[in-house]
This record gives sequence, structure tokens and C-alpha cells, in this order.
Amino acid sequence: MRGLGQLSTPYAVQNGGWASAFLLVGFGILCAYTSHLLAECLKKNAKLRNYADIAHHSFGNKGRVIASAFIYMEVFMALVSYTISLNDNLGKVFAGTHFHISWIHISTYQLLTIIAVIVALPTVWLRDLSKISFLSTAGILMSLVIFITVGCTAAFGGVKTNQPIPVLQLRNIPAVSGLYIFSFASHVLFPDIYKSMKDPSKFTKVSVVSFGLVTMFYTALGFMGAKLFGPEVSSQITLSMPRHLIITKIALWATVLTPLTKYAFELVPIASVVECKLPTSMSSRMRMLIRGTVGSLLLLLVLVLALTVPYFENVLGLTGSLVSISVSIIYPCAFYTKMFWSKISKPLLAFNVTLIIFGSFFGVLGTISSSKSLVQNFQRKWE
Repeated sequence: MRGLGQLSTPYAVQNGGWASAFLLVGFGILCAYTSHLLAECLKKNAKLRNYADIAHHSFGNKGRVIASAFIYMEVFMALVSYTISLNDNLGKVFAGTHFHISWIHISTYQLLTIIAVIVALPTVWLRDLSKISFLSTAGILMSLVIFITVGCTAAFGGVKTNQPIPVLQLRNIPAVSGLYIFSFASHVLFPDIYKSMKDPSKFTKVSVVSFGLVTMFYTALGFMGAKLFGPEVSSQITLSMPRHLIITKIALWATVLTPLTKYAFELVPIASVVECKLPTSMSSRMRMLIRGTVGSLLLLLVLVLALTVPYFENVLGLTGSLVSISVSIIYPCAFYTKMFWSKISKPLLAFNVTLIIFGSFFGVLGTISSSKSLVQNFQRKWE
């Protein structure tokens, strides 16, 4: 599951109302179900190895192209959100610090963000990710640290958990739904996990337990953050925590370091696709050069977009509504229905079709809502 989503869960609960948490739990349950559907598709055809293969087997070349486009779009937009988060939290970590460079007009924390991304740049040139596999574990630990620090703020930080949470704010549900579904968007990785398991028959059990734990984790964090800060809660919970507390500094640094652990693992697979398209006669050094250059250019583009459009909740919500809900709910249901058309029961068919309609409904509404807010914020910035 994407740890980035936990930062916005308190904001989503506060703005959607406590009743919107049922939508969060519902998405968790549905994503556990659709992960099972992907496993069933893989079980039916042992030759299928990844998400794009399932799409190709179900809907031919067009299916592969569409699924691949959504996968890469999700990765790219998620990295923009990570970098916005990096920029925002660096601003808090180094609040009051000023660097002045006469020939460039950027803020101190924007300069620090550029430096941080440049430091991470060499990791996208690596071909063997096992050399930096510890970064993946570090990313998971950072998510746990953020949860613990928010809990410590409630228990020992002197902040009372008595802020009001509205019951339900229907007008905000479309945008909130994108924030919620993004937290569960990991379905692209599930085929690889399924294939790497010694006993793939246990995949569904592991998936249900994982989604159950993550759903409880996010729900608890959402209510805890909303009760702590109420209407003043930021779209990133770490930005609302009292600045004078040492646990706040720990949370901020954990959030700053998280994106740096993600860049290589998210971007290298895209660069690898480019490498596969290169002529086999090309030397390995030239292939590595082109591959690394593509990864570096993509990361620099991510940086430019993050600094130009620094609206975390809008970009994250748009990613969830436009892309994540398709990859996590709509497409798995469509794949399964197509592959098992001759065997699927009428109740199950009706259920899958309902989920496709449900996902499309929230996807369209959420995309419109997040896009509208993003454009409005961007216009206000340049007024």
C-alpha cells in the first residue's frame, strides 16, 4: 500500500465527515476483493506474469496499451505528489532558514528540494535494485514512524483530541474519494508478488490480512488526526503537528526521507521498458546510458511539475480518481469478467458490473472535482 496516502487521511476524514470513513473501509474491502480477482486470472493462465499481461490476455493489444498507460501515469503522478510532500515538509524542517542566490528567484525550501532530488538522481541509474533494497524497508519504517509520532502527539503532546468532526459533507465526497482510493493503489505489483510466492494459493489470505491491517491503520490515523486538529488540519498531517515538539521534527524528517526511498523503485521500471525497446545490437554501456538518461529526465520533469503545481491534496486526489480507481477496482473486475465469461455466475457478474459502474462514477466525479480545485488554486497563484 502507498504510505503517502496516510498523510492525507485525517484531512479527508475532516473534510468528508466521519461518515466518509465508511467509504475508506469500503475501498479497503473492495481492493482486497479485486486483488483476489487478479490472483484468479493468474491462476487460470500460468503464462501471465504481470498486470499488463492480464490486460493483454483479456482485451488484446488495446488492453495492454491502455493498462500500461494508466500504470505509468499513476507512477508519474504519484512521484509528483511525493515531491510536493518533500517540498512542503522541507519548508517546515528548515523554517526560518534563508539562502539567497542572486541569479535565481526561488524560495529556500524549493532550493533544498532541488538539492534533495539531485542527491537521489544517481539511484535511477541503477539496474540492479537489490543494491538499494534497504530503501524499500526504510520507506515502510518511515510510514510506521509517522503513525507513531501522531499517536504520541495525542498522548503526550499537550494537544487535546476534542476537535469536532462533521457527520457528512457530501459536496466534498468526490474529492475525498480520490484521496481514500490512492491509499490502496498497489494492484500493479500484485501479479509480481503472486508469482514470487512459494505457495501462491495463500495469496488471497495474505492480501485480505494486509488490506485489513492497512484499513484499520488508516482509519485510526484519520480519526486521530481529525480529532487533534479539526478544521485546521492540513492536507498532510505532519504539517499540522506542533512545531516545538521533538516528535514533530521526527515526523517531518520521516516524511522528507520517504520520497527519496521511492524514486528508484518507481522510475526504474519505466526506464527498463525503454531499454527493452532498444536494438539488441546496441552496446550495454550505451543501453545503460540511454536508460539512465530517460530516468533522470523523468525525475527532473517530476521536480519541475511539483514546484510549479504545489497542491498536494489536489494532485493526490486527481491521481486517485483519474488513475488509481481504474487500476485497483475497474480493470480487475473487467479482466476477471472477460476471462471467466463462460463460467461466471449471474450474481457474481452483476456484482462485478456494479463495481465497474461504482468505480467509474466515483472516478469521474473525483476527477472533475480535483481538476476544478487544481485549476482554481493555480489561477489564484498567478493572479
